[in-house]
Amino acid sequence: MVFKRVLGSLGVGGPVVDTILDREPVRPGGVVRGHVRLRGGASACDLEHLALELVAGVGVGARAGYGGEGHEDGVVFDRLRLGGGFRLDARRHRDIPFSVHLPWETPLTEVSGQPLGVVLGIRVELAAAGARGHDDPEPLIVRPLPVQEAVLGALGRLGFGLVAADLRLAHIAGTGQRLPFHQEIELTPAPQYLHDVNEITLTLLTGPDGMEVVLEADKRGGGSGDVQGRHTVHHEDHEGYEGHEGHEPYEGHEGFEQRDWTGEIDSWIRALIEARARYGRTSAAIARTAGIAGTAGVTAGTAAGAVGGGMVAAGLGDALRNLAGLDDPGLSGSEEENQG
Repeated sequence: MVFKRVLGSLGVGGPVVDTILDREPVRPGGVVRGHVRLRGGASACDLEHLALELVAGVGVGARAGYGGEGHEDGVVFDRLRLGGGFRLDARRHRDIPFSVHLPWETPLTEVSGQPLGVVLGIRVELAAAGARGHDDPEPLIVRPLPVQEAVLGALGRLGFGLVAADLRLAHIAGTGQRLPFHQEIELTPAPQYLHDVNEITLTLLTGPDGMEVVLEADKRGGGSGDVQGRHTVHHEDHEGYEGHEGHEPYEGHEGFEQRDWTGEIDSWIRALIEARARYGRTSAAIARTAGIAGTAGVTAGTAAGAVGGGMVAAGLGDALRNLAGLDDPGLSGSEEENQG
């Protein structure tokens, strides 16, 4: 590791650096607290620079760790300078506390207690003796905000299943995305949409004023390309929200409990499916005009959808159901409401 080479350049018995995090649940827009512990080695040394970096494992294709293809050291999406320009005496200890505000768009690593396979961490960057490097990241566990739980829980009540979550090094055009990557949550279709859609991809772009919900659908046998639906949820809809200036976000849930999330998101999905159907009809008309036969593509697309719909990552199948409060796997959301 580069960090070990930096410490090694200070000689045998050089300083030891540890990052210690408070292991409390963290949410996007929240605060990570901890401290960096410096322990002097056999002789004094001059530390020129000390900083913290938030890093994400962003790969190409499937979920990847910090060693994802093309991004061996991960993607740094925020940093905090802790100081530098001081001498660490031999055998002396020095603790440097820190509080790092997570960006609002920080990806989720866990839903309903189930890891998503997304790798986030916080690491120390140190410069000494003219060399610079960083240590191995300490893992960060990021759980959904209540507004994110509301959307995911409604999808669970509608019957969607969680397949996987990836980080994509790309910008979604037309959105307020600020980070260089975004999180895509892949969902299997609920039974009532099974004949219309192969897969739904969900992206939740949260900011200090609200959240953009980006839905993408791939219609069975509907030609190439995907169709997006975008919706905005404002924080003002939440009675317990007190803003982000000096406050932890979302201190209560009262406002969300009064909203018909299931019905609202069902309307979003159906509008998305209808838009995808119109796109498919337009694509088919263009193909016929150009004399392009699309039968083989339709057959292949249907077969691929049937296979892809059953590929659920281990441990994630019930994550949305648990979040939605559906304890009985044999009971649909509508049946449970009727019994209640």
